[in-house]
Amino acid sequence: MFFIMTSISDILSTRTDDFLHTYIADIVETPSAISSPLQGEVFRPQEERRGTATPPNLTELTNIIHAMKDQLDAMLRVLSGDSSDRTQNNILANHGNPGTSVFYSTSQIIEGVFNGEKMVGADGKEYSVPPNYASKSKLVEGDIMKLTITPEGKFIYKQTGPIERKRIVGELVHDIISGNWQVSVENRPYRVLLASVTFHRAAPGAQVVILVPKDGESSWGAVENIVHLSA
Repeated sequence: MFFIMTSISDILSTRTDDFLHTYIADIVETPSAISSPLQGEVFRPQEERRGTATPPNLTELTNIIHAMKDQLDAMLRVLSGDSSDRTQNNILANHGNPGTSVFYSTSQIIEGVFNGEKMVGADGKEYSVPPNYASKSKLVEGDIMKLTITPEGKFIYKQTGPIERKRIVGELVHDIISGNWQVSVENRPYRVLLASVTFHRAAPGAQVVILVPKDGESSWGAVENIVHLSA
């Protein structure tokens, strides 16, 4: 496949100008009218008999051919493993005519660790995780995640390495000053997402089951359930 695409690209590169020059020469040398000495009548090409022929837009034709070649070149670079200048992520070919732009792109994948609220990528940047997704997935601080950024700019998160968890029970507290929701377990607060509190329709004072890392310290907990005490 690699050699076939290379051959196609080479052909487009070497033959484009020859094709255009020959095409232009044919247009210039072809007479617009042919006289018949037998009948004294002037015969015109079929296009002229039907009406005025529209000449081809050579600039647009050139741009289209070059755009096709650039797209093939981009595909060759991806197949050969060339990632320079983010070739496989974003290639834009535009030869002076915006109408002939060709966009070639693939998804970008970033791995990171969930910190209880966001994903911290290997590049050190923080990426906002949708609270509803984190709440429903019961993501725990320390979980390994993968972020896929599509060519359209859509962010898709996936939990790829959940850490070991343990369940603890505490009282739901709302900090009026900061506005944060916390679950107090033996006087130790664990922050929880507002989306989790809203989803379970919990109120301050409720007994809440949260998930935290089995080993190590954490500042966040993932709400698993609400303990409904019988009257």
